[in-house]
Amino acid sequence: MKFLVLGGGTQGTAAAFDLLSEPAVAEVVIADLASGSLPSCIRPHAGERLRLVEADASDEPAVANLMEGMTGVLCALPYYFNLPMARLAVEAGVHFTDLGGNTAIVEGQRALDAEARERGVSVLPDTGLAPGMVNVFAQAGIDALDSVDAVRLRVGGLPQRPRPPLNYQVVYSLEGMLDYYVTPATILRGGRPTSVPALSGLETVDFPEPVGRLEAFFTGGGTSTLPRRHEGRIDTLEYKTLRYPGHAHIMKAIRELGLLSDEDIVYNGARVNPRRFFIERVTPLLRDDGGGDMVVVRVDVTGRREGREARIRYEVLDLQDAATGFTAMARTTGFSLSLTALLQARGEVRPGVGTPDEVMPPARYIAELARRGIHTKMAESPG
Repeated sequence: MKFLVLGGGTQGTAAAFDLLSEPAVAEVVIADLASGSLPSCIRPHAGERLRLVEADASDEPAVANLMEGMTGVLCALPYYFNLPMARLAVEAGVHFTDLGGNTAIVEGQRALDAEARERGVSVLPDTGLAPGMVNVFAQAGIDALDSVDAVRLRVGGLPQRPRPPLNYQVVYSLEGMLDYYVTPATILRGGRPTSVPALSGLETVDFPEPVGRLEAFFTGGGTSTLPRRHEGRIDTLEYKTLRYPGHAHIMKAIRELGLLSDEDIVYNGARVNPRRFFIERVTPLLRDDGGGDMVVVRVDVTGRREGREARIRYEVLDLQDAATGFTAMARTTGFSLSLTALLQARGEVRPGVGTPDEVMPPARYIAELARRGIHTKMAESPG
């Protein structure tokens, strides 16, 4: 098996590392605008089973050439590249998966379904953490019950040692995170799609130690196509981001002061973008101080089975890996991407286009996470 990883950032590198852990993988190519330094855990593979190439994703003919002869393509580029990269992969007759994050683009990728089926390849968008992992859990819970009243997804990437005032550290693109803080979220209420403001719906959620009490609030992106698929059949379906208490209040004030606006203003005769200025100013202050990060996941599905109320809960707590240096966010996101690509290559995913909740075999997926040290706790209790 040979794989092309588009994007040599944190998630792409983690995915490549995981692919190289499989003896059946003969070669992994990481393509990025600039071939940067590799983590020490993956460096020994360079020049043998790992190849680094410089490539511009906007140069489609060059990317198409890289796809030739590959078994699968993993896209860890910004979300706006997902549709053209998926199209190139289908034309090349290779499997494709990406980290997603934009539901409108996923719907555009569905137009490739007939051609993908004809060529015998699968296209799986939205295969990271959220969307991705949590959607697999949600659908597994839905399928296990006779009827479902509510699906509640709670996910957070957090520092193990929070520092005021935001009690947050950068674990992926800060620009992407801030976009979630300003974009309305789509949820199901009364079985109908409903738009709610980001940072609203604040609640407290308790977890066992070492996590403790967190807060949860609405953000967009995490549900992917779940609301559309289950409209009219499930009364409540929602996604909330987890943070340490007090975070949402501060970020809402920052947003209302206009500091997250993406519209340029004129200051002293110069055009300034408030959001980009904010990112540049605070990013150095939100770097990891050596304490490491953690990813916290809770998915609750409530309804009825055999006439009785029931709740199925999936939980994941993953910590930064001291041995490899990969953050918990890189592991849960990048490894989800790579294990998906491996399942595609082994023929365990049907040809065509589908999101993880539509086509991913949940038991197999959960088992593959466990092989990578990402353990899922599943419990059923009376609703």
